[in-house]
Amino acid sequence: MLAVVEIAGKQFKVSENMKVAVPKLEAKVGEKIRIEKVLLIDGENSKTVGNSSVKGAVVEATVVGHDREDKILVFRKKRKKNFKVTKGHRQNFTTIHIDSIQQ
Repeated sequence: MLAVVEIAGKQFKVSENMKVAVPKLEAKVGEKIRIEKVLLIDGENSKTVGNSSVKGAVVEATVVGHDREDKILVFRKKRKKNFKVTKGHRQNFTTIHIDSIQQ
């Protein structure tokens, strides 16, 4: 079974027993979370698409851990002005394990 869910304003295609890196959630490691914003469910025989979300559909997941992505370098330069700036950025994310998809 496959589902499209919305977490923190981003859409993710998930299935059972899958690990997904999502934007940082305020949940502790090992905590169970319920995602009720399910946009689509693709079962073996049928597809269910919600108007804004599928009514009664829930995806249950467990928080595996919190981490930071690799550093992204941002480099700015102005020609002939002797101006160079290098900045870096690391985004926080949470890894979750999808336990079940209920329709």
